[in-house]
Amino acid sequence: MELSITVNGIKFPNPFLLGSGPPGTNARVIAKSFDAGWGGAVAKTVSLESAKVVNVVPRYGRLRSRDTGEVIGFENIELISDRPIDVWLDEFRQLKKEYPHNVLVASIMEEYDKARWQELTRVVEETGVDAFELNFSCPHGMTERRMGSEMGEHPDLTAEVTSWVTEVSKIPVWAKMTPNITNIKEPSLAAVRGGAVGVSAINTILSVIGVDLNTLRPLPCVEGYTVPGGYSSQAVRPIALRMVSQLAQALPEGVSISGIGGIERSHDAIEFMLLGASTVQLCTGVMLHGVKIIDELKEGLSQFMADKGFETVREIVGKSIPYFSTHMDLVQKMKAAKRIRAGESSRDNDWAEKSITEKTEELTSERTAEQA
Repeated sequence: MELSITVNGIKFPNPFLLGSGPPGTNARVIAKSFDAGWGGAVAKTVSLESAKVVNVVPRYGRLRSRDTGEVIGFENIELISDRPIDVWLDEFRQLKKEYPHNVLVASIMEEYDKARWQELTRVVEETGVDAFELNFSCPHGMTERRMGSEMGEHPDLTAEVTSWVTEVSKIPVWAKMTPNITNIKEPSLAAVRGGAVGVSAINTILSVIGVDLNTLRPLPCVEGYTVPGGYSSQAVRPIALRMVSQLAQALPEGVSISGIGGIERSHDAIEFMLLGASTVQLCTGVMLHGVKIIDELKEGLSQFMADKGFETVREIVGKSIPYFSTHMDLVQKMKAAKRIRAGESSRDNDWAEKSITEKTEELTSERTAEQA
């Protein structure tokens, strides 16, 4: 089954991408994913001063099912890449040289400074990456410097910063949106006004994974203290699906959606595609299960397409969106269905009350009419 899809002029071998984060932390692991069969990757977020970033230990927390022990929720307080930008630039060039047919998306983030955003855009674009993903959504870390979700929560900043990038970029620009907002449509539409041709959603949900009842310290605990972090894994998928479906109904035609949030198998990915995502990204799922989950993703999508008669991946995108309505409309549909069922029941009762002779005469008459 042909699994390729063209999005914003870029041909993806398949719609499955590594999401920005630990699975895309350097060229070696990205190359490993391409060798395994992933269609693309969004590298870990970089900035001009990535080398000044300091990540703490521990920085992950897990929420497990009380019944099975399976990880159903995952929190991280990890920052963007802490590797020097020059190292990243060399690795971007290396990856595009060795894997020209796999899509490499550069995730970038800077402070509220036009010159810095545009300088970062220029130096990264020169490496040959296929697209940008603007990180307007990291929910923790350097928000005090108006980075990450501090931009994505304010539509005016989202539009302005996006326009800074699109002013100098010659490749497609996606905006990665935060779910930590009342209405995700507003900043997403602002990004489109700024020139973005795609929206990635959702990033992690601001959370506290729990508290150690022995020490009374919130988790994950770094020298006795913590900060709220980003919540991901299976538990966030229903929220992500809702937001992706809202974007699919609100964004202008031609603006793509890359769906993110709790995807761990093909069933999950197909749900996002049916609700409007052209591509899907996996991060926590890869951290928990490894890059080889791509095998099940591709096999599951191929089987679904064969079972349902889809010839291209594009045909799946947004297929379920027309089935969203309003509550009042649902009430009317329910009442109409009850009236129809009541009418059918009445006809069934009339038939049941007829004598055997009457039924036989009716059937004979119908057959005679058909033969004539």
